[in-house]
Amino acid sequence: MAKNSNQLVNPNAREAMNRFKMEAASEVGVSLKQGYNGDLTSRQAGSVGGQMVKNICPIRTVKFRRNDRNAVGHQTQIQYIAALVV
Repeated sequence: MAKNSNQLVNPNAREAMNRFKMEAASEVGVSLKQGYNGDLTSRQAGSVGGQMVKNICPIRTVKFRRNDRNAVGHQTQIQYIAALVV
C-alpha cells in the first residue's frame, strides 16, 4: 500500500492553507464551501490547485534583444526562464 505523503509538516498550518485555498479559488472564480467540495468538476478543482501552485512557485520570464556575437550588426532575441527557489 502506498504511503500518503500529502500531509502538512506543521499541523497548525491547516487554517492558513485553507485560507490560501479559498483565496486561490476566488481568483479563478470557483466558489468553495467549508468542508467537503466533492461536487466540483475536475476542471474547477484543477484550476484551484493550479492557481495555488502558480502563487507558491512563480516562474519569471525575461526577454531582451542582444547583439549577435556571430554576425556583426545583427541582433538576436534571448529568453531566460528562472524559477525562484527558496
